[in-house]
This record gives sequence, C-alpha cells and structure tokens, in this order.
Amino acid sequence: MKTLKDAKIGETVTIVKLHGEGAIKRRIMDMGLTKGVSIYVRKVAPLGDPIEITVRGYELSIRKADAEMVEVQ
Repeated sequence: MKTLKDAKIGETVTIVKLHGEGAIKRRIMDMGLTKGVSIYVRKVAPLGDPIEITVRGYELSIRKADAEMVEVQ
C-alpha cells in the first residue's frame, strides 16, 4: 500500500482510498481529497512535515500524519 506520504516530489498520483475515522476522515475530504482525484506533489519541507500538494487547481499543505491516511497509486 502506497500512501501520499511515500510519494516523491514532482510525482502525480491518484487517490485510491481514504483511511481514518470520523472527524479526521471528514477533514481530509473537506480539503478536496476524495477518491479518484489526482494530486501533484510540489514540495516537502526539510524535515518532511508538511507536504505541499496541488489538488483540484489549488495548493494545499498537509501534515505527514494526514498524508499517511491517503492511499494512492
């Protein structure tokens, strides 16, 4: 299983599944991260947290802990 946290800079991935429960999963979905959406990994901070991505035409910074809950291919 590959997660968004494992994606490399410059890579474009597609969301396969969201893990997590309740409010955490809802927050991820509210950011526009839903099944089938393409994500471009723009930057990763020097210590790896946060990860800057482009999703649905806008830039978004997401924590590593949240990125681990997004399964991609």
